[in-house]
Amino acid sequence: MMNLMKKTGLAAAALMISSMAFAEPAGTYQFDKKGAHQFVMFKISHLGYSWLYGRFNDFNGTFTVDANNPENSKVEATIQTASVDSNHAERDKHLRSDDFLDVDKYPTATFKSTSIEQTGDDTAKITGDFTLHGVTKPVTLDAKMIGYGDDPWGGYRMGLEASTSLKLADFGITKDLGPASETVEIIISVEGIKK
Repeated sequence: MMNLMKKTGLAAAALMISSMAFAEPAGTYQFDKKGAHQFVMFKISHLGYSWLYGRFNDFNGTFTVDANNPENSKVEATIQTASVDSNHAERDKHLRSDDFLDVDKYPTATFKSTSIEQTGDDTAKITGDFTLHGVTKPVTLDAKMIGYGDDPWGGYRMGLEASTSLKLADFGITKDLGPASETVEIIISVEGIKK
């Protein structure tokens, strides 16, 4: 009887530990802006002959993970549009102008999730309201959880990557760059620190 109780106790403890480990990633994470472990990058065709790459250097946000009910998780982010960086000062000046981002009038772009559909053990489709150039449209991100766990400084981190494609005209950016340049690809990579 004593052995049975001991075995039952050990089994209960193991079950408790495994459920605690499963729930451990749950919580709210702040983007690691200070440590610069985050990127919002874009890629757009130049005349159909080559690719132009760039990024936004200043953005912040949070994501909340519900490990038991992933569909209840959420993501919010704000990008400072004037931080656009295509590695060319004159081009960046043009991108900030009213031909494109019109940063004086629209200094931020925002994303706020409205639904999350888990598509695999570490993948999901994150749909949300994306506001750019004063226009708000639903956008779906294909997201992947890269990893999570303790960091060397006593914190707890999780990394995510996501991507989507946007038609510039859908957001009121109508400068004619030719048919090859109507769509821009967005790649997001963030590391969050658990609050």
